Amino acid sequence: MRAIWKGHIRFSLVTIPVRIYTAIDTAKSISFNQINKETNSPIKYEKRDKSTGDLVPAENIVKGYQYEPGQYVIIDPEDIEKVKIRSTKIIEIEAFVDASEIHPTLFDTPYFAGPDGEIAVKAYSLLCETLKETGKFGVGRVVIRDRESPVLLSPQENGLVMYKLRYPEDVRKVSTIPELNEEEVDPDQLKLSRTLVESMSKSFNEVEFTDKYRDALKEMIQAKIEGKEIITMAEEETPTIDIMTALKASIEQAKEDKKPMKPAGRSAKEDRDTGKEDKKKQKKAS
Repeated sequence: MRAIWKGHIRFSLVTIPVRIYTAIDTAKSISFNQINKETNSPIKYEKRDKSTGDLVPAENIVKGYQYEPGQYVIIDPEDIEKVKIRSTKIIEIEAFVDASEIHPTLFDTPYFAGPDGEIAVKAYSLLCETLKETGKFGVGRVVIRDRESPVLLSPQENGLVMYKLRYPEDVRKVSTIPELNEEEVDPDQLKLSRTLVESMSKSFNEVEFTDKYRDALKEMIQAKIEGKEIITMAEEETPTIDIMTALKASIEQAKEDKKPMKPAGRSAKEDRDTGKEDKKKQKKAS
């Protein structure tokens, strides 16, 4: 695993050398190329000057900031390098907070933070264990890819996960949702709804997380490669039913789903025969 950032975690006078790694495995994602339908050749993208239409060589392309319509100031790599702030190479922990205080909408990209060398392992492990025992998360800042972001350090197993956070002012308020009115809830419907939620409750680890769309894409691509017919699944029509009927039917369905499955290969007749044998054994025993 290749590190994308190298620096230190620092809180008060404690400094821990760390490396930051990407936590998302992008290799599993499916991507498509744009090709010419007639020649099956990939499409080439050319960078042209909008005013002249001429091709622009890579060495002539620079970064610019538009400060007025049509007016740009050129920003050189050296200019970016001069913008050095503490969080460029240091993750400065500003506070330790309770996990419940961080709203889910603030979480952005996850990264792994690992110790940078054997000398850092002891202090790194101490921080991990301290966060576990206190139930706290570390909140700080870091510059990754020319942008400073607030970050949160969370313990996971024997390591640390660093979540890049969004700024609270960048997240819209839920009250901006259209047609969001305070509707009085029917008590009977609420009771049935709670029963349904409880009947469907399970541990998060028991929930199956598989990318079914990606798997279906792979099957479709393989079928195209092999020249096979692609079978399209018919879209199920959802009947319109009132909410009370839907809740009651859903509760019954949830109960059925929780019933233990019969052993494979046993028929209803075999189950009856087994029951009769059990009764005979009980009579003899008595």
